[in-house]
Amino acid sequence: MLKFAANLSMLFCEYPLAQRFALAAQAGFNAVEIQFPYSEPAQTLTHALKSADLHMVLHNLPAGDWAAGERGIACHPDRMAEFRDGVEQAIHYAQVLGVPQLNCLAGIVPPNVSQAQAKATLINNLQYAAHALEKASLRLLIEPINHFDIPGFFLNHTQQAIDLIAETGSHNIRVQYDLYHMQRMEGELTQTLQRHMTQIGHIQLADTPGRHEPGSGEINFPFVLNAINAMGYEGWIGCEYIPASTTEAGLGWLNPYRK
Repeated sequence: MLKFAANLSMLFCEYPLAQRFALAAQAGFNAVEIQFPYSEPAQTLTHALKSADLHMVLHNLPAGDWAAGERGIACHPDRMAEFRDGVEQAIHYAQVLGVPQLNCLAGIVPPNVSQAQAKATLINNLQYAAHALEKASLRLLIEPINHFDIPGFFLNHTQQAIDLIAETGSHNIRVQYDLYHMQRMEGELTQTLQRHMTQIGHIQLADTPGRHEPGSGEINFPFVLNAINAMGYEGWIGCEYIPASTTEAGLGWLNPYRK
């Protein structure tokens, strides 16, 4: 049975964050994920989770100055100390919130930094993060993202992520496979998932174009989701999409998958 988690950074954004947990539970979700929880004290979020009888399945490592356009710093050679501080902060939040795995955004390659420098930095940082997370009984994820939405982002393809994990030598890193990003970059969603399922630790979804809810665009979600279920995927699927109108109005696509 497929399990869906509401991404509270994208869903129910008509309401303050503190109210989104209860709304997700009322909509039938048993779990949530948040891109960046760091604006709120971890204990405050824990209280909201417990009050709504939810658990959190994912959040990201700190990714630099998001408001200024940064999308991760893991490939930035001059910010390795900041990255490591962020790993420690993320582990603290994960342990308080009960989150089992954390996603690392590779980032946009800075000007005057070569692809080789960016890759070497990223591998070093991933090795550090994977080891630190393993000591804390957590797993690390890396996510390929399409270069249309985020030009210059270092990691764009599934195979690139698989190869990068191999180069780290770590057994504590998996791929976060976002159907929206990979439809834009590659297509071949179900075949790619089938080929790499053992190395995929989390799945996210949104339709394209527009990054709205399933059924709003070109992806055949009944086919794709049924295929994922048939593959025996036991992890969560994060609903990381922008509602075309209100979150509640766009949740009808979930009805066939509810228990």
